Amino acid sequence: MLTTVEKVIALKRASVFAQVPDEALAELAPCLEEVEYTAGQTVFQKGELGDCLYVIANGEIRIHDGDRTLNDLRTGEVFGEMAALDAEPRSASATASEDTLLLRLDQEPLYEIMEDRIEVARGIIRVLSRHLRARLSDLGELSPQPAR
Repeated sequence: MLTTVEKVIALKRASVFAQVPDEALAELAPCLEEVEYTAGQTVFQKGELGDCLYVIANGEIRIHDGDRTLNDLRTGEVFGEMAALDAEPRSASATASEDTLLLRLDQEPLYEIMEDRIEVARGIIRVLSRHLRARLSDLGELSPQPAR
C-alpha cells in the first residue's frame, strides 16, 4: 500500500494534477483506490460503462481498439478521463503491457476536487484536448490524399 505522500507524488507526475497544490492532493489521496494488474491483464473493455479515471503509478498500459494500438501510456499518465466525466461506455480497451499499479479515482471525488480546484478542471481539459488532437492527426494520416 502506498502512503499518502507516495500517492501525492504519483498524482503530481500526472499533467492533470501537476498544478494542484500538495495539500489538495493529500485530501484527495484517501479517495484513490490502488489496483494492481499483471502483464496482459485487461483493465477495461471497449463498450463497458465507465465512471472513473486511472493514474499510472508504476507500469505501462496499452490503449487499443481490438488489435489496433491507439496509445501506449507510462508511469505518470492518466487514462479513462472521458468516462469519469460523463459515465458513458468506454471508447477503447485498456490492457496492462507489464505489471502495473494504478490509482483509480471515481467520478464523485473527481467532481468534488474539480469544484474546489480549477487547476484540475484545466488539467482534464488539457488532457482531453491532447487526445483529440492526436486522434485528428491519426485521421489525417489515414485519409486518402487527393491526386495531383
